[in-house]
Amino acid sequence: MNIPETVNILLIGGGAREHALALGLSRSPRMGTLYATHMDNPGIATLAQPVDIPVLGKELYRLVQFCDRVDIGLVVIGPEEPLADGWADQLSKKADGSPRLVFGPGAKGAKLEADKAYAKQMMKAASIPTAEGRVFDHFSHVEEYLKTRDEVYVIKATGLAKGKGVIVPDTNAEGIKAAKDMMEKRAFGDAGKRVLLEEKISGTEVSVLALLDGRNILVLPPCQDYKRLGDSDKGPNTGGMGAFCPANTISDKIMKQIETDVFVPIADVLRRDEIDFKGVLYVGIMLTPAGPKVLEFNVRFGDPECQPLVTRLESDLIELLWATADGTLDQVDVKFSPKASVCVVLASKGYPADPESGAVITGVEDADAIPGVTVFHAGTKLMENGFLVVAGGRVLSITALGDTIEQARDLAYQAVEEIHFEGMQLRTDIAQNAPVHS
Repeated sequence: MNIPETVNILLIGGGAREHALALGLSRSPRMGTLYATHMDNPGIATLAQPVDIPVLGKELYRLVQFCDRVDIGLVVIGPEEPLADGWADQLSKKADGSPRLVFGPGAKGAKLEADKAYAKQMMKAASIPTAEGRVFDHFSHVEEYLKTRDEVYVIKATGLAKGKGVIVPDTNAEGIKAAKDMMEKRAFGDAGKRVLLEEKISGTEVSVLALLDGRNILVLPPCQDYKRLGDSDKGPNTGGMGAFCPANTISDKIMKQIETDVFVPIADVLRRDEIDFKGVLYVGIMLTPAGPKVLEFNVRFGDPECQPLVTRLESDLIELLWATADGTLDQVDVKFSPKASVCVVLASKGYPADPESGAVITGVEDADAIPGVTVFHAGTKLMENGFLVVAGGRVLSITALGDTIEQARDLAYQAVEEIHFEGMQLRTDIAQNAPVHS
């Protein structure tokens, strides 16, 4: 692995995931200067220098020039939108045409997340176990189909919907309404103009992430996240209300099966299609009685899964991301703490349908001062008068490290008690009573 002693890095994105990545990167002895596109995130602002130009997708050549000017050695792209829009493709070349390393797949690889219909085709091509599904372009066809079915189907927007474009109805009448909201009322914008109807499968849902460098696969410790807004998985789907790592809901045997039956075949199909995938492949898995089945692919670190993963990582994050982008993952030793990490997300009033901004947040410093606790910023803003206020749907990710999942959970909720803002929403059952598998 040909990595310099110090590396200047550009971090793209402004959520809690990117705050976690910024913290992990800044801890590396190889860190030169960290530049960030989203300095309005108060957590990232304490760790990075600003990009001194407007960051616009339609004028991405300016960002290429910025990277050349400040000698960026590695670009780290956090969110799915810039990946789907091909930022990795453009930033991987300097203005003179020479290569630059980018952590994150190009637009072709990002289609695994940006187009659920395409992802389904790829799963079938790779013989990956997944729920049966059908894609529809017209609402009238969805309505006609569901009216003739006895079994209930999950309704998924095929495009990018920030983790919210999946509706799990109790009846097909609810499914028809969900499809109408997506396809005709455009509840998720253009993401819902096509929908995927998928058979409803049951079991325990886990998140398994792996780093792919075009040749090698490095499977990371499994996480379990919580997508529904309320306790006991009630309420609407969200971008994620919490997570813990490692997920003791999954055995070593099943992890090996997922590597063999999911990651290896999808990596083979990507290579066959000449897609050079260098980044994170996140697989949402349902552990069914018939074995693991893939629910979805994402092409970036999950949020909130990234926060517990980075908290547990003991290896050098710059070396790990560099090796992924450089195609040299086989030359890196990766070590995670034996401790467990639990993340609890605090959301704003009205989230996810209509999040309200402006509420003053107190207690963050007190929570962050608890040993083992890290508070990651997402939807927050630091005002000129010094007040920290709510500025988005998911506001803070309270992440704690403990000797056991129970200890980490207790620490996380102890820290949560220090934080207050009007209308604060959270789940109280993150990592509660997690079953143990041998």
